[in-house]
Amino acid sequence: MNLSIIIPLLNEQESLPELHKWIKKVMTTHNFSYEIWFIDDGSTDNSWQIIENLSREDNSVKGIRFFKNYGKSQALHAGFARANGEIIITMDADLQDSPDEIPELYDLIANKGYDLVSGWKKKRYDSIIGKNLPSKLFNWAARKTSGVKLHDFNCGLKAYRNEVVKNIEVSGEMHRYIPVLAKNAGFSKIGEKVVQHQARKYGHSKFGMNRFINGFLDLITIWFLSKFGKRPMHLFGALGVLMFIIGFISAMFIGFLKLWKLYHNEPTILVTDNPWFYISLSTMIIGTQFFLAGFLGEIVLRTKSNEERYKIAKEI
Repeated sequence: MNLSIIIPLLNEQESLPELHKWIKKVMTTHNFSYEIWFIDDGSTDNSWQIIENLSREDNSVKGIRFFKNYGKSQALHAGFARANGEIIITMDADLQDSPDEIPELYDLIANKGYDLVSGWKKKRYDSIIGKNLPSKLFNWAARKTSGVKLHDFNCGLKAYRNEVVKNIEVSGEMHRYIPVLAKNAGFSKIGEKVVQHQARKYGHSKFGMNRFINGFLDLITIWFLSKFGKRPMHLFGALGVLMFIIGFISAMFIGFLKLWKLYHNEPTILVTDNPWFYISLSTMIIGTQFFLAGFLGEIVLRTKSNEERYKIAKEI
């Protein structure tokens, strides 16, 4: 099978028939063998009924329905696990991503040797203040932190080699950072393609300003995981030992200074009246806590079990 197209969605009943028709037209024109996975992330409208109807009309349509809204990352995780195509395409269901881009994305993976190609919505039809400017700031920070030189991490339209999606773990809200996850997994040939961004035709955006706050927090998380995810002791242990040594040396100096003044009959104060004593003591305590955090992190890493992150109500 050439393509698996994975489409997470939430309350997109108006756009689904049109999107399916558009994808089918592109697939037929280019003679692709394909499957379409619609992942209903807890829709409260008639999205699932429409998916069921489409699957009866078209054998290439498959669907997963979650019991409730678990988030886009969980929807992609479920789709990736079931994708059978040599190349995986992800796109949004709101018709802002154009299926006409799929053949070129396919060619970049199949014939140009890329592991992952991310769309770049260079010209956007979103609010400048509400989306464009925060998105530019977010993408700049993501580039600087991750080292992956992409202009648009948030673009839902992406193409992957099958091996990529089978070897990355998308959880939490990490869908924004799939290129970074792929790079950390060893897939280094990551490209970018300018894609057409279309104005929303139906409904409204499901993401508010909080996605940028969450995005920056996730950016810190993925930076930490990429650097120290497999060895938390290297960060917390090193910080803990360093702080403990600084605190211990400071406390020893305070004690030595006290004894030296007593020996030379110079006026002095009680060690407990010296504020630097408490600073040294606090530094040693914090250093010990850092060390224990790293130690516990190592234990958790070695004993963790894969928990089920979402519940599937139905599957076609």
